[in-house]
Amino acid sequence: MRSVLLANRSRVADAAMELIVLLGLTLAAVQAQTFTVLHTFSGGADGANPLAGLTLDQAGNLYGTASQGGVGYGNVFKLAHQVSGWVLNPLYQFHGLPDGFFPEARVVFGPDGTLYGTTFYGGIAGGGCAQGGPLQCGTVFQLKPPPSACKTALCPWTETQLYEFNSQPNLFWPNFGDLIFDHAGNLYGVAFEGGQYNGGVFQLTPSNGGWTETNIYTFPYNGNGEPIGGVTSDTAGNLYGTTYGTPPASRYGTVYELTPSGSGWTESTLYTFQNGSDGASPRGDLIMDAAGNLYGTTSVGGPGVGGTVWELSPSNGSWIYGVIYSFPGSNFGPFGPVLMDAAGNLYGTTLAGGAYQEGSVFKLTNTDGAWTYTTLHDFSNGSDGRSPYGHLILDSNGNLYGTAGWGGSTNNGVIWEITP
Repeated sequence: MRSVLLANRSRVADAAMELIVLLGLTLAAVQAQTFTVLHTFSGGADGANPLAGLTLDQAGNLYGTASQGGVGYGNVFKLAHQVSGWVLNPLYQFHGLPDGFFPEARVVFGPDGTLYGTTFYGGIAGGGCAQGGPLQCGTVFQLKPPPSACKTALCPWTETQLYEFNSQPNLFWPNFGDLIFDHAGNLYGVAFEGGQYNGGVFQLTPSNGGWTETNIYTFPYNGNGEPIGGVTSDTAGNLYGTTYGTPPASRYGTVYELTPSGSGWTESTLYTFQNGSDGASPRGDLIMDAAGNLYGTTSVGGPGVGGTVWELSPSNGSWIYGVIYSFPGSNFGPFGPVLMDAAGNLYGTTLAGGAYQEGSVFKLTNTDGAWTYTTLHDFSNGSDGRSPYGHLILDSNGNLYGTAGWGGSTNNGVIWEITP
């Protein structure tokens, strides 16, 4: 099961064929002007293996999660830009079964200005979610800053568990997807397993000082289920997401919509991946532009067989699917979502591939509907790290930030910046 959730990358490649493919591409592979490592994780108190991306506050500080390290179970951190450079402070360190461990998703700010996130394992409710083991089923948590000004360098935040997932038939194992809020303050996310065995989408509703969990949709057994990416919403409150599918059963994922319907939700499948030129096995969150078009990625498949970036556009009551870009090579392509800037250009990462087969950061420039691919950075598994697949973020100056889950001088991962 963990082989589906973690990057178990194939290193087998036909070098001659790869060279032919690369020489045949008409793209602008231009390295970024400035790539800078802002922090290299030590595996100690600062954490290790940041699998998720980062969140930016209004002051320009970065927040994220490290899936391991701390006291052994991962942490939430803040990276602040100070006169001496960037300084990382752990905000909270997880302790295992009581409060959760292995946070795979990034933290997000709620309407109240506090941080919300999930852990893949941990909590004290239920148990038995891991095959052959006693590991608990994951949590949704909130982090609040100290009530008064901090007088020391380290300012731990206060953690509250909003919900602890239970085993079958409930949902369990929330993973890489973002949590989102609606206008009423309800919280939405996805869980990879449970329900009817193939995971589902959950809602947490504030209730009498606590939170009430509802499974708003569970994917059917032996269907195109197992959502890894989170959900996004439109202005009408509809939710959109992807399922990874079950490739051994020839199911390669879907794009779905959940529409509020009376006291429940109605699911519609907008697109079903075929593992052909369209790609297969989407893992990242979706984004939506002002016109209602959806953008996402597949981790494998497509014309170049290395994954795709795609667009799904509404048209007369149906949806039209199109591949924007297809990655070459047999290694995994983009595991995370794409990011759109104000000009409509897209940014993303590939888990592997690139000049050194250790992953890359790319930009897709939109010129009157035509897309041009540019490589911004190829990871080398040196001090720059390797295997990026979290969310990317842009600040107001056009600086791009992200994480690499492994590599760096300690092989515990890095936080990086690309300046234009």
